[in-house]
Amino acid sequence: MHALHTDKAPKALGPYSQAIEANGFVFASGQVPIDPATNMFVEGGIKEQTRQSLTNARNVLEAAGINLSHVVKTTVFLSDMDNFAAMNEVYAEFFSEPYPARSAVAVKTLPKGALVEIECIAVK
Repeated sequence: MHALHTDKAPKALGPYSQAIEANGFVFASGQVPIDPATNMFVEGGIKEQTRQSLTNARNVLEAAGINLSHVVKTTVFLSDMDNFAAMNEVYAEFFSEPYPARSAVAVKTLPKGALVEIECIAVK
C-alpha cells in the first residue's frame, strides 16, 4: 500500500490521503471543487465545481502515473439532485466510452458547502 500526493490537487481536509495505490488499483479520495492554487472554491455553480472536482481527480491520478481512462468506478455526491443534468454534462467532457461504472447520490451536505464531490477507483 502506497499513499499518493500531488500539489496539483487540494490537500486533504482531514486525516486521509489524496489517494492510495494498492495491488494495481488507485483509490482516490473524494475531490471537492477547491482550486489548489488558491485553496478556495472555484467561482460559479455546479458546472464549474464539477469541472474543478474532476480536474483535481485527474491530477491525483496523474501522480500515480495514470489518467482518467483508467477509472473503473466513480461516485458522485451532489448537494442537490436538481444539479444532476448539469453535472452530467460536464462529467461527459472528462470521460469517454467505455464509461466507468458510476453511482450518483444526493447528500444532505458536503465539506465546506460544496455542491459536488467526486471519488474514483482506477486500475493501472
